[in-house]
Amino acid sequence: MNTLDIQGLRLHLPNTARPVLDGVDLTVGVRETVALVGESGSGKTLTSRSVLRLLPPGARTEGSVRVVGDDVLTMPSGRLRALRTSTVAMIFQDPRAAINPMRRVGDFLTESLRLTAKMPQRAAEERAVTLLDAVGLTADVLRTYPGHLSGGMLQRVMIAAALMGDPALILADEPTTALDVTSQAEVVSLLGDLRERFGTGLLFVTHDLGLAAAISDRVYVMYAGRIVETGPAEALFAAPRHPYTAALLDSTPRLDAPQGRLAAIEGRPPGLREELTGCPFAPRCAYATEVCAERAPALLPVAGEPARGTSCHHSEQLAGKVGHG
Repeated sequence: MNTLDIQGLRLHLPNTARPVLDGVDLTVGVRETVALVGESGSGKTLTSRSVLRLLPPGARTEGSVRVVGDDVLTMPSGRLRALRTSTVAMIFQDPRAAINPMRRVGDFLTESLRLTAKMPQRAAEERAVTLLDAVGLTADVLRTYPGHLSGGMLQRVMIAAALMGDPALILADEPTTALDVTSQAEVVSLLGDLRERFGTGLLFVTHDLGLAAAISDRVYVMYAGRIVETGPAEALFAAPRHPYTAALLDSTPRLDAPQGRLAAIEGRPPGLREELTGCPFAPRCAYATEVCAERAPALLPVAGEPARGTSCHHSEQLAGKVGHG
């Protein structure tokens, strides 16, 4: 059984012409790290928040979001509350916005176990100390206020907090965006080590393809609320089979890239008030033809590579042509 299994997820919001999420299929296995990548506004964060049913007012959903076999979208409120405090944990993008600056770190870390799991104060603090040690921090941090810690240390506190309930799944929503490059590398390495040590599945949401390549086993590429390509990280980044994936890679700074201006993706993603009749990437795609504007491509397996999938009418013709560098 997968830790996370999303099937046919559609999310409708008021005053939009199309679903914000349109038929998303995504899985995360036990001890597996899966990256969800794409431009801002592609639907990555809403996909991760749907796992905890943290959805905007007026949202309507279709499909299923199963965590260890249970469908979050139909779960009663009591069971959902228990899932949020034990089975699934989320690491948010900005740790300073997620931690109350007026309370000590120890109170923040132990609150859920003390109030929800009814764990004694001493036992909760002992677990907090164990997890702080696991993320490279000392017990002194328990008595510290958030404002006295650096961004990197606060993100480590957030990771320790995510592990307090011994979750089966961690959702990491752009967890390194607010950090410097050195702290980013440390956090990415730490998440990988903790996944192996504690046996959790990890959904890593990011717009940074370099980070996705460094941490993930598999990758899902999202555009306009749809998965447009998926596959093992190494194979997908070495030879992308969708023009959007290739364009993202071309626009990523690399030391071995040719000299000159960094490539950019022309145009803009479609707005939520725009109806989509064909491939959502067609207006920005150099390979688009008439069929791309008329009919949306399905996400189908890549020939000879059953572990990979792409939603492009010209995937076979583009094999070997669509690449980066």
